[in-house]
Amino acid sequence: MLGIAGVAVLLAALLAGWGWTRYQAFADAPVASGQTADSVRIERGDGFVRVLGRLRAAGVDAGHDLEWRLLARQMDVAGRLRVGEYALSPDLTPRQLLQRMRDGRVIQYRVTIVEGWNFRQLRAALAAAEPLLHETAGMDDAAVMAALGHPGQHPEGRFLPETYLYQRGDSDLDILRRAYEAMERALAEAWEARAADAPLKSPEEALILASIVEKETGQAHERPQIAGVFARRLRKGMLLQTDPTVIYGLGSAYDGNIRKRDLTTDTPYNTYTRPGLPPTPIAMPGRAALQAAVNPAPGDALYFVSRNDGSHVFSATYAEHSAAVDCHQRRRCRPGTAAAPAAGDAVGEAKPEATDGKDTRR
Repeated sequence: MLGIAGVAVLLAALLAGWGWTRYQAFADAPVASGQTADSVRIERGDGFVRVLGRLRAAGVDAGHDLEWRLLARQMDVAGRLRVGEYALSPDLTPRQLLQRMRDGRVIQYRVTIVEGWNFRQLRAALAAAEPLLHETAGMDDAAVMAALGHPGQHPEGRFLPETYLYQRGDSDLDILRRAYEAMERALAEAWEARAADAPLKSPEEALILASIVEKETGQAHERPQIAGVFARRLRKGMLLQTDPTVIYGLGSAYDGNIRKRDLTTDTPYNTYTRPGLPPTPIAMPGRAALQAAVNPAPGDALYFVSRNDGSHVFSATYAEHSAAVDCHQRRRCRPGTAAAPAAGDAVGEAKPEATDGKDTRR
């Protein structure tokens, strides 16, 4: 027969086994029997007791605080939980949740900067993004650039179109700063790989030309061809005559149509009245447009006109170009004209035409 001491040992062993079984069941069982909040946020300075309080408030009702502390010690996470917002779901286990918090697997949100957007459109997208903090609300463009550390710089074209991930607590300035730095890197890479005969004097000119290329076509394969037309025009001293720059110069006065008076009214962005490139970019070019601007396709085309389906007809002579304009803009195709519209998505506005200041579509 067992003595009192033996009984005590046996009871202790049984209790320990029961406790261990219960603990293991806690660690790997769902965190809640009912509905939890979608997420919980760990703030800077939160200790483990405060974290447990936040979990309880979010609907996590699994286990006792002692079990959570034992699990945290076993996993060596008590002092290593990282600040951020974490997703919750009833089927998540305490072990999985603590591991997620230890590894910093926070909820990430997305905001996309679209190729060809201007700065006004970018700011509108950031203003609508949630839960992004809107630190630039009430700032004008100059104040935004100053806040980014680039006072006096024109903002257009300075932010690389991409999808950016962020977490709760990040601000629109954080996104803008990352997009600015990404554009700086992309532009430097493109400039380093530029063709020897590219008619561009600086990375700034490459950025400006890339922004025009971006606005002129929605067909990725056409970007080098479009850039080639503009490169040849720049070498020859011809007017670029590209409508997107005119539209940009019109600003809020643009109502969706370009009229003859718009092409003849001089502004710094009117490439029908002023030679060379405009003073700043007119949109945010993507990487492909940057590469096209510094590596334009060879050829002899000096003109192009839209087929109204997103693609273009390229011409080397004004006579060929006029025939293409008649066919695709005036719908009066002559025999032998490079003709039938190709399949594609309709894009944008009008395209650059003649070199003598005439809008040959009208």
